[in-house]
Amino acid sequence: MPKTSARLLSLLSLLQTRRDWPGQRLAERLEVSPRTVRRDVDRLRELGYPIVSAKGPDGGYRLDAGTELPPLLFDDEQAVALAVALQVAATTGVGIEEAAARALATVRQVMPARLRHRIDMLRFTAVERPAVRPLPPVDGNVLMAVSAAARACEVLRFDYTPAPRAGAPDGAQAAGLPPRRVEPHHLVTWCGRWYLVAWDLDREDWRSFRADRMAPRTPTGPRFTPREVPGGEVAAFVTRRFEGYDDSGGRPCRGEVILDLPAATVSRYTHDGLVEELGPNRCRLVLGSWSWTGLASAIGRFDAGIEVVGPPELKEAFAHLARRYAGAAGPDRRQAARPAHDGHSPR
Repeated sequence: MPKTSARLLSLLSLLQTRRDWPGQRLAERLEVSPRTVRRDVDRLRELGYPIVSAKGPDGGYRLDAGTELPPLLFDDEQAVALAVALQVAATTGVGIEEAAARALATVRQVMPARLRHRIDMLRFTAVERPAVRPLPPVDGNVLMAVSAAARACEVLRFDYTPAPRAGAPDGAQAAGLPPRRVEPHHLVTWCGRWYLVAWDLDREDWRSFRADRMAPRTPTGPRFTPREVPGGEVAAFVTRRFEGYDDSGGRPCRGEVILDLPAATVSRYTHDGLVEELGPNRCRLVLGSWSWTGLASAIGRFDAGIEVVGPPELKEAFAHLARRYAGAAGPDRRQAARPAHDGHSPR
């Protein structure tokens, strides 16, 4: 019996490594007769493994999907990877923490002692990215519906709740809005949130939608031919969009200033701008951002004199921030002395 049990595990492992196995090839790998392979396949079926047989001279076997989840077989690396993945499931934002904990307990219970020891030695806490407000959970059914439409290349219709305005009750802005129509491309996660990257049919442009604000409608629309995201790679496209780059590869707001700081100091804190030395304590900085206000704020972190070369939108952004900061400081602070600059690092 031990020999038969070991052979059954080897057979199951082989069936999981490729879709179709000729019977004769399995017999050769297991060093048994084709008749023994047939008996072992029948034993696995009795244990709940849905193995499909193909008849004929080139017939073989395939591990298929069934109606129930049979016992699973993992090698050492797969088991450890699964345990680690289940422990970090709390940061996915899908509300599966309890299910993941139960799955981890089940997997650990059937692990051999050597693997349990490895898992128990790996203790860590999955910490989510700090946020002003807790991230809203995402309905797993929404993710499944969106992902299914993307996989089937079917137009997706959904109600979308935009970001609330200050003082507006939750959901007030969504009332009366028409459903969005998109060609879904890919689900992505960014900083604990789930987003759908899609081609917006009404706006004729690429858009990203937060999954926790989506309410898919049924049925889905007609099939479509998938488009290629700008740049051809989803991860790079999403990263550049969230960092404020447009489809041409640059940032939509780009300005030029002269700073009363050494070029070496500014270069140390500027990773995607152009810094040109103009003198011992003077340099030219060309920088881009996702908005003019954001660009002015980024430049303002250098606690030094600023001369705006252009464009006019950047000057207006500095004036806007000046009024806002003066209001935040209060009337008794507006005439306060400017703090001394140490000449080494931005504030």
